[in-house]
Amino acid sequence: MDRIVFDIETKNSFADVGGRQNLAQLDVSVVGVYSYDRDEYAVYCENELDELGEELKRAGELVGFSSKSFDVPILEKYFNFSLSSVPHFDIFEEIYKKLGRRIGLGPLAEANLGEGKTAKGMEAIDMYSRGDMQMLKEYCTQDVKVTKGLFDTIRSRGYLWVPRRNMPQMEKVEISYTEPEVQQGTFL
Repeated sequence: MDRIVFDIETKNSFADVGGRQNLAQLDVSVVGVYSYDRDEYAVYCENELDELGEELKRAGELVGFSSKSFDVPILEKYFNFSLSSVPHFDIFEEIYKKLGRRIGLGPLAEANLGEGKTAKGMEAIDMYSRGDMQMLKEYCTQDVKVTKGLFDTIRSRGYLWVPRRNMPQMEKVEISYTEPEVQQGTFL
């Protein structure tokens, strides 16, 4: 079964749907993925989410950044199976468990990979609104690339460097990763 690194972008913001408590009301503009089996990146637009769903059904594991609390709850409404039942490694969640504080994907990627995000999430909403789908796809793909890079770093060395707030020093955060057990009949 494939391991899929993924990231979503939305058409709208929390302000548009009345706050974070209405997370499920956000709408997907694009979803970027990396398939370890195929060793390739792809971006799915809203009209291609059925195809994405078929790919995600074959996944043995999902990998993301803040994906359990953001991406999955938004995506669930588009599929006729439980995406949250797929084994899932959330890098943000692992760091939060260790430090008890939030860290952004951009600073984390810069500290560990020497590269970061190409824009901010709100800019992705503007890209969609302007109809600049090529730029939006490139932005989403870059987020998937750095998420994959962080995941590969965790798997190879067992830790990430995490920038400290208002301090130049980094904090070494050990993160253990265990391959998920392959389960049959995961989807409900």
